[in-house]
Amino acid sequence: MKYVELDAVDRRLIRAASEVLARNYRDPRHTVGAAVLCASGRIYAGVNVESCGYGPCAEPIAIGRAISDGEREITCIVAVGGATPPHKVMSPCGNCRQLIIDYAPDCWVILTHKGRARKVKAGDLIPDAYSNFG
Repeated sequence: MKYVELDAVDRRLIRAASEVLARNYRDPRHTVGAAVLCASGRIYAGVNVESCGYGPCAEPIAIGRAISDGEREITCIVAVGGATPPHKVMSPCGNCRQLIIDYAPDCWVILTHKGRARKVKAGDLIPDAYSNFG
């Protein structure tokens, strides 16, 4: 897997995810924030939604916000977690990896690798992923 160092735009995306989490953190319901960058340059952010022990992760919420506003090309995504800033960059869970592959197979995913935030192409997260859309 080829990991790439982050740039200023990536750090802006991390800040957006951290800001939405800081505004909405509520244990145990809202503990993760995510942000997506679209080809239009717009950033969409969201938090996870917890209910009866399970609920959508933050990544699908952010992706859904972008799609609801008419965006169709997501170029980068990140999720962060923790009660207080600085929020920790998180790797997407298996379900979110599949969702990202379905909606944005060529986007960058910012995650933590060996203690450092880096980015990798979504397709590298699940080689030979199942797809009902492509």
